[in-house]
Amino acid sequence: MTVSTPEMTCNASRNSLQNIVVLGIGNVLWADEGFGVRCVEALQQRYDFAEHVQLVDGGTQGMALLSYVQEADALLILDAIDYGLPPGTLKEVRGSEVPCFLGAKKMSLHQTGFQEVLMVAQLTGKFPAQIALIGCQPEELEDYGGSLRAGTKQALEVALGMAVAQLQNWGACPMPRSQAVVGENVVTVPNLGLAEYEMGRPSAEQACRIGDHRFMD
Repeated sequence: MTVSTPEMTCNASRNSLQNIVVLGIGNVLWADEGFGVRCVEALQQRYDFAEHVQLVDGGTQGMALLSYVQEADALLILDAIDYGLPPGTLKEVRGSEVPCFLGAKKMSLHQTGFQEVLMVAQLTGKFPAQIALIGCQPEELEDYGGSLRAGTKQALEVALGMAVAQLQNWGACPMPRSQAVVGENVVTVPNLGLAEYEMGRPSAEQACRIGDHRFMD
C-alpha cells in the first residue's frame, strides 16, 4: 500500500517550534524490532522537510540520544511497542503518556534505555514542548537477520501518513521528494537500508537458522 499525500504547504510560520526531531528507535537486525528505524528511513527517502527538522536513526543507542531529546522543541518517536494488541496495530500516544507506554511492556533493552533518556531530559529541565509516539505492535522479533513481516510493512505505510500529518501540524513542511537520497546523506547505514538488507540475507539452508546442521543430520 502506498501513502498518497496531497500537496502540502509550509505551516512553520504559525508556531514557534524551532527544532523538530523525528527519532526512529529499535534494532533492524531483529525483524519487526526495526519498525521505527525503517519508518525514519522511508520518511527521508520520500519527503523533503524544512531545515529545522532532523531525522535520526536512533537504533539502540540509549543515553547517547539524550542531546537530541534535550534540543528538540517537538519530538516524534517511531518504535515497535508491545501494546498487547493484534500484530500490525498502530497506536499514537502524546504528551506525558509517552514515557509510560515506552516502559509498560519492555520488549528489549533499548526501550529501557530510552525511557531513562526521557526521564533524564525531564530532570534537566530540557524536554520537548511537544512529544508524540507512533508505535506498532510487532508480529515477529525472534528472527535474527530477518526483516519486517508483511503485516508490519503494511502498518509502516499507514504510520508514515500519521507521521507526515503530525509533522505538517508542527510546521515541518513535508513535501514529496522527486528523487531518493543516496550516499553519505542517508539516515541509515547504506548496507542496512531495507532493500539491500533484505536482498543480502542468506537462505535458511545456508544460514542454518534452526541450529547447527552437523548435529541434526
